[in-house]
Amino acid sequence: MSDLPYVLVLYYSRQGATRALAERIAAGVESVAGVDARIRTVPPVSPTCEAVDPEIPEEGAIYAELDDLRNASGLAIGSPTRFGNMAAPLKHFLDSTSELWLSGALIDKPATAFTSTSSLHGGQETTLMTMLVPLLHHGMVYAGLPYSETALTRTQGGGTPYGVSHLAGVRSDRPLDEHERELAFAQGERIARLTLALSAARKAAS
Repeated sequence: MSDLPYVLVLYYSRQGATRALAERIAAGVESVAGVDARIRTVPPVSPTCEAVDPEIPEEGAIYAELDDLRNASGLAIGSPTRFGNMAAPLKHFLDSTSELWLSGALIDKPATAFTSTSSLHGGQETTLMTMLVPLLHHGMVYAGLPYSETALTRTQGGGTPYGVSHLAGVRSDRPLDEHERELAFAQGERIARLTLALSAARKAAS
């Protein structure tokens, strides 16, 4: 395994749209020399107490563990919207991170968020904001998308200054368009650069 600092790209995706954003963000991260991307997902939650998910899902990214987050130098977190909020599986994982909060493991590390919705005004910005709140409680440094990314003003689908978004369509079958792909890649590049800069600053201060 690489000794390079890594950005944890952590997501929940049911139909694959949020996963597509995660993969594009990871590509942006890995375009920056000196930092890796580690893609992880979270298992679905079930009202059936006896339901047990395998440690490794049948396809896609493996499930995140607390150490993936503890040892990350940066974080990109993504979820589809659920009534303007993050999906329950991702919230469930974040609710399990109290020990990281108690130890201050995430303080001064950069973070960003991404989301996908079935409709254009389906809660993209509020979903990004709900993901931002626990990151601030952890002392992370949040980074959105600046308007120097000109695709923000050209997009007809997803894209916000709070983080990249994707308009998946009512059947969740609309692929990432040119602007969404461009913004997701740029967001990955930005979080990678910030990860390197803040990692160096933390080392210099220790």
